[in-house]
Amino acid sequence: MGLAAYLRLLRTGYVLAREGALAIMDSPALPPVLKAGIGVGRMLERPEVRKSGRVERLTRALNRLGPTYVKFGQTLATRPDIVGTAVAADLAVLQDKMEPFDPALVPAILAEALGPRAAELVELSAPVAAASIAQVHKAVLVDDGGRRTVAVKILRPGVEERFRADIESQYAGARLAETLVPSLRRLRPVDVVATLDRSARLELDLRMEAAAISQFADNIKGDAGFAIPTVHWDHTAQNVLTTSWVDAVPVRDNAVLDAAGIDRKVLAANLLQSFLRHAIRDGFFHADLHPGNLFADPRTNGIVAVDFGIMGRLSRAERRFLADILYGFITRNYRMIAERHFEIGYVPRHQSVDEFALALRAIGEPQHGRSVADISMAKVLGQLFATTELFEMKTRPELILLQKSMVLVEGVSRAIDPGLDIWTLSEPIVAEWLRRSAGPLGRLEALKEHVGTAVETFGRLPAIVDKAEAALDDYDRDRRSPRRRFDRFMLLSAFWLGAAVALVLIWRLSGL
Repeated sequence: MGLAAYLRLLRTGYVLAREGALAIMDSPALPPVLKAGIGVGRMLERPEVRKSGRVERLTRALNRLGPTYVKFGQTLATRPDIVGTAVAADLAVLQDKMEPFDPALVPAILAEALGPRAAELVELSAPVAAASIAQVHKAVLVDDGGRRTVAVKILRPGVEERFRADIESQYAGARLAETLVPSLRRLRPVDVVATLDRSARLELDLRMEAAAISQFADNIKGDAGFAIPTVHWDHTAQNVLTTSWVDAVPVRDNAVLDAAGIDRKVLAANLLQSFLRHAIRDGFFHADLHPGNLFADPRTNGIVAVDFGIMGRLSRAERRFLADILYGFITRNYRMIAERHFEIGYVPRHQSVDEFALALRAIGEPQHGRSVADISMAKVLGQLFATTELFEMKTRPELILLQKSMVLVEGVSRAIDPGLDIWTLSEPIVAEWLRRSAGPLGRLEALKEHVGTAVETFGRLPAIVDKAEAALDDYDRDRRSPRRRFDRFMLLSAFWLGAAVALVLIWRLSGL
């Protein structure tokens, strides 16, 4: 870690202090060392920032620091266990909007990335959207397929080098924090930076976003009410992504939706049900469904989504867990919700199922009998994750990302249709998946996963046996008695017998 990383870290602290962003961290619960540092830093605040709000201060500071820090703030918004609920809420509203880079640079970027194919992209517009990593232009694609309007997303020049430098300084800060304030080690600051590092590496390769669009398209094939652009692979590279142009109505303004003749109740229902279908049925969902990424198709009253840079994934067990939780709240089966938390291992076995079920009842019962406008699924999940902390449930980043996404989806859906009935719309999606999961097809899919796991495990057995034999050879090198050879034979026999029993158990647990 070079000196430059620590100098950049000092600059980061200075900017945060000058813009008043340290005020959001001024908490009595902080360790004395941090409280003292924040106290000194706040002496550097510009007087005028004290008249602004917490979110405004934070947004201004992160935007001044650049794209890496905007992304870092968005990452921390999914980790209230680290920054606290209030700070996570402030970070959640960060808008990833930046000034566009010079359009005069675009032709050279396209030529280098696409080669001769770049000449097929003509009539490039000024930037129609600009974020921390990339900006989007409207263009016309002229090739053997004729003339088609497309969207061209281009990475900012030099953004990769900037990310690498900023990430290095963030690693330095995380290691420094763990060294100077040992109590922070439980929050694993280095791991948090590593999460951002991995996420940034994916977002900085637009071919990964193209692949996400492709997988998403396969998942929703045949679905009604939700559409996405198509990728033009011949005009896509590491720093350029070309997709079909979305000719639809932005969902931001209800007056515009009404003027276009769109049925807002159907539109809101399509958005909510599609999101649940993607999360529960497919385990692969768009995790950044804010209004800027959503459009309405006047012909179908359906949603058209763009920008697939941030995606969420759920395993089959997590999808079943989510479906059971939602269905349990819909049917007021709090005991079942509690049992699922224990079965999946989220809540330790030494906790009481009955007490946990009682805590869940305290969350669910106030929702029943209220008007549909007052019932919030996102709020219920937020209370659920807060309650589980009392029962020693560790933070699950994948579930927090899901909750954050659900907050966005529910908020946009309610803005479109204030009378949206969340639970009634959710029930058929959740119930259908549960019926399918518990039926023959669902059991076959579960068996396929179990068999796959077993095959993978048995594929590793020869290497494991080789290691076991080598260890036994070392141990018995000087003890070659008949008794030792018999013990070795019995040990290996027991190993293979245990492996066979494990396979039988996997088969039995599949339910077939």
